[in-house]
Amino acid sequence: MTGVGYSLPAIGAVVSVCLAEWMLLHTGLLRRPAYWLTMLIVLGFQILVDGWLTRLDAPIVVYNPDHILGLRFPWDIPVEDFLFGFSLVTAVLLGWEHTRQRQTGARR
Repeated sequence: MTGVGYSLPAIGAVVSVCLAEWMLLHTGLLRRPAYWLTMLIVLGFQILVDGWLTRLDAPIVVYNPDHILGLRFPWDIPVEDFLFGFSLVTAVLLGWEHTRQRQTGARR
């Protein structure tokens, strides 16, 4: 089945991180404009780096086409990379924020 190898874990990572925030951590991070501004900055750099690494005319990183959905945007970046990027950055920020709130006793 096309797209299962990399796509399902990417979607699962997004769902897992969001569920961790909504059901366990309750940091309020996803409601903050500063978080979304941070994600826009990360996205800008991700596009530059991922675009260079995955461009189809001279790829450094090659994906098995049977393991991705085949949707690439922009500059040939598989959409799954954005899902994993969101998950990884958000998980780290949630961990930092949860730790900060526990240490200071602050909740937003």
